[in-house]
Amino acid sequence: MKKWFACLLVAFAAHANAAPSCTQFTPNAQWPVLTNQKMAPKARMLCYSDFAVMHSGITHGPLWSAEHLTRDHIEAAKDMVRTNKFFEDARLPDGEGATLADYKRSGFDRGHMSPAGNRWNRDAMAQSFSLANVVPQNRENNQRLWARIETSVRKIAMAYDDTYVVTGPMFSGQQLQTIGSSRVFVPTQLFKVVYVPSRQLAFAVVVDNVSTNRYDIRTIHELEAVSGIRFPGIPEHRYPQVTFNGHDFYVGKSKL
Repeated sequence: MKKWFACLLVAFAAHANAAPSCTQFTPNAQWPVLTNQKMAPKARMLCYSDFAVMHSGITHGPLWSAEHLTRDHIEAAKDMVRTNKFFEDARLPDGEGATLADYKRSGFDRGHMSPAGNRWNRDAMAQSFSLANVVPQNRENNQRLWARIETSVRKIAMAYDDTYVVTGPMFSGQQLQTIGSSRVFVPTQLFKVVYVPSRQLAFAVVVDNVSTNRYDIRTIHELEAVSGIRFPGIPEHRYPQVTFNGHDFYVGKSKL
C-alpha cells in the first residue's frame, strides 16, 4: 500500500513537472539563483502541483521552496485535510534524498518549507509531504513560532491576494549537525521571503532553528548576503518600517 501511494504521488509530481504553470510560483518566472557554488552540484528542480523545490543532493533536503499564494487558494486550503503521509521522492537519484529512517528518533520534526496549510487541492496536499520539501526542524520551533509565522503569511495573502513566498534553510558554521545514515544537514536558521507585488513590498523573516519566540525581519538584499541565494524579480530594499498591517511582523528583532 505504501509503495502504491508513493508511486501515485510521483505520477502526480511528474505530471506537474511537465506543466508550463510551474513557472507561476516565482515573480516573472525568475527562479532563485544559487550564488554559493558549494551548493550547486547535485541541485535539482522538482515541480509539484502548486509549489516548486530546489533540492540538494549535498544537504539531502530543499535549498528553497517557492509558492504563489492567492486569496482564493488560501480559502480553499481551509477545507483541505492533512494527509501526514511523508514519502521519499522517487525522482531523486539514490543517495541524494533523505529517507524516512533518517528522521526516525532523530529528535527533529519534519519541517515543511512550503507548508501543508497552504495547499489548496488534494494532489498538492499529498505532495507537500515529500521529504524533498522538509528539513530537520526543532520541534518547538516548528509547532509554535514557525506555525505562527506561516499563519501570518496566510493573513497577508488574504489581505493582498497576490503574494509570492520563498522558504528555505540556511547553514552556518564549520561543524553542521546531521541526522540519519544519509547525513541530512540540520539547518542553523530558516528564512521565509514574502513579496506583495501590488504594494511593491518585500521582506524576509529569519529565525534560528532552536526553541525560540524571536525572529528577525531583513531586506532581501540582507538575506542574499548571508543565504547564498539571490532572488531576481523581488525588490531588494523594500522593508516594512512599522508593524506590517497588523500581521505581527515588526522591524528588526522581535517576537511572536
